[in-house]
Amino acid sequence: MTTTTLAVLVPLLPFLGAAAGLLLGRTAPGFVRPLAVLPTVAALVLAVVVALRQGGDGAVDAATELTPTGSVPIELALHIDGFAALVAVVVGLVAACVQIYSTGYLREDPRYPSYAALVSLFTSAMFLVVYSGDLIVLLVGWEVMGICSYFLVGHYWETPEARAASIKAFLVTKLGDVPFLIGLFALATDAGSFEITKILGTVAHGGLDHPTAVALLLLAGVAGKSAQFPLHTWLPDAMAGPTPVSALIHAATMVAAGVYFIARLLPVFEASAAAMTVLAVMAAVTMVGSGLAALAQDDIKRVLAYSTMGQLGYMTGALAVGDRGAAVFHLLSHGAFKALLFLAAGVIIHAAGTNSLAAMSRMHNLRDRVPDAYWTMTVALLALAAIPPFSGFFSKESVLGAAEHVTSGHPGPAPVAAGWTVLVAGALTALLTAAYAARLWLLAFRGRGEEAPDHGRQPLTMNVVLWILAVPSLALGGLAYRTLPDWFDGDDLAPTLTTSVLGTGAALIGGLVTYAAWRRLTALTARVPLGAVAAHPEGDAAHVEAEAIATHEPAYGDVASAPDPADPGRLLLGPLHRHAAAGFHVDAVYHASFVRPVLAAAGLVRFLDREVVDTYVRGAGALPRWLGAAVRRAQTGNVQTYVSALLAGTVVLAVAALLVASGA
Repeated sequence: MTTTTLAVLVPLLPFLGAAAGLLLGRTAPGFVRPLAVLPTVAALVLAVVVALRQGGDGAVDAATELTPTGSVPIELALHIDGFAALVAVVVGLVAACVQIYSTGYLREDPRYPSYAALVSLFTSAMFLVVYSGDLIVLLVGWEVMGICSYFLVGHYWETPEARAASIKAFLVTKLGDVPFLIGLFALATDAGSFEITKILGTVAHGGLDHPTAVALLLLAGVAGKSAQFPLHTWLPDAMAGPTPVSALIHAATMVAAGVYFIARLLPVFEASAAAMTVLAVMAAVTMVGSGLAALAQDDIKRVLAYSTMGQLGYMTGALAVGDRGAAVFHLLSHGAFKALLFLAAGVIIHAAGTNSLAAMSRMHNLRDRVPDAYWTMTVALLALAAIPPFSGFFSKESVLGAAEHVTSGHPGPAPVAAGWTVLVAGALTALLTAAYAARLWLLAFRGRGEEAPDHGRQPLTMNVVLWILAVPSLALGGLAYRTLPDWFDGDDLAPTLTTSVLGTGAALIGGLVTYAAWRRLTALTARVPLGAVAAHPEGDAAHVEAEAIATHEPAYGDVASAPDPADPGRLLLGPLHRHAAAGFHVDAVYHASFVRPVLAAAGLVRFLDREVVDTYVRGAGALPRWLGAAVRRAQTGNVQTYVSALLAGTVVLAVAALLVASGA
């Protein structure tokens, strides 16, 4: 087969698996798991073959007109360069791991067939975004991911939290998609085509008429899809969905789509210095704000959600200084260790007998209960904290190195101010990342909460997936930074001495200070005994998580809501802790600024409709009714009355006629 044919099969196989899974989910349930796993694994294998054939050389391009438009053509096009080839491999790896993991995690879930089909459709849509060479086809995959996330986040639709989270995720991302769509049409109008290669050619020749407006419109969609400030508030709430869904959304699909889109069209953004500055500020605010918020969260999944926002901030920061190689390098390594973190969190949630709403401060020394999750999550947290030689160190240092390169005054499309913004924010975020990673590790594996009943060992499929993802989390960075430049733009991705010392030093300080605070608190305080944990009747992690969310309570006893006195986050943040735990009240600001005015306007419209418009309607009906009542009263059935009225009317008419005649 040709490379083009194989590339077409990559998104097609999960799509066919999704369709078959929906059709056979009820009639032949035994085929559901194979239809979920095998097409996704096959797509991963084909993506690897496509990447090997592409080999980092010239892009593979193919196009055919999809439909005549009469103006700007829409084409079913492929554009597979080094970026697309490698990102597709990571998407396939994470999706395959999530599908395999889910066969154990949701083994008793009655809605597993629809869940597995949606995950396959989600995967197909992300493959379409990665391989597409036409912006309209890319938009189709972009929007399909949005609707799939709505259904997957709301998988436990019986609970108000899941319903609210799914609606919020859908609406916030759609808020960004409206200007994004306008920006796509404006870009195609200037370039005369939706095809990516032609657009980039137009940009190279200075053919864009409104580069700043187009770039800012596109950034709105990216901010929504990739959960960047100010459209980031949906992501922490999306943790109400099943844990494997969180791994899928956060690791290499959906939230990574916005970063990948900018990397694909980076020259469009580089054409506007204002857009690059806005991108740098957006990245800096997201990095620092999410790091502080993560340090204050008690829910293990919300910590990881804010962590995702911060790591995506690193990627957008690299793009803001004009280095898409560093951005995609961090996207690749982040995809592996963040998927591992979420899937390990699912094992921990099951073992702790708790839920994702108030978990970490209630956990009790889980190291011996979940040895696979303990060791693999330790690897992933070290990668997240960018400790050498783990993969996150190399990819994060490439971002800091790119920012430092711009601050050194090297000519390029990125303003020097953008370089300084990203460098300072990146160094501070490195400290915060190590701090909340150390806090998570200490509370989860060395916590002193009430011990939960043993639910038994997790299914083999869940633990095997953890070790598969641990390999790239440990080894990807050291192997990749030497070879990836050949696949990307040729820019050096090797760590520099300055940024390595800066980033690693900040990470070590953050981790050591957190550990010191935890030791001090454990020495000064005695743990309040928590109530006994009721044994859960079900044996799978999804039931534990779903029931805990449905009851709106932790799975612990009477005093489970008491804060952990050994939580180092409270000591480190001090008075800032309350605000950081609430996400710095951004949701409250949005509620006061947008929700309340909209509700007030809706109330006014309802009042006008009921009290003004309906008054005229009611009046129009009341007048004939009153006249009818008056006429009905005149119908007495008395002949004398009728004759008297007839004579009176005749007299009135006669008098009127005389008056008219005399006047004439």
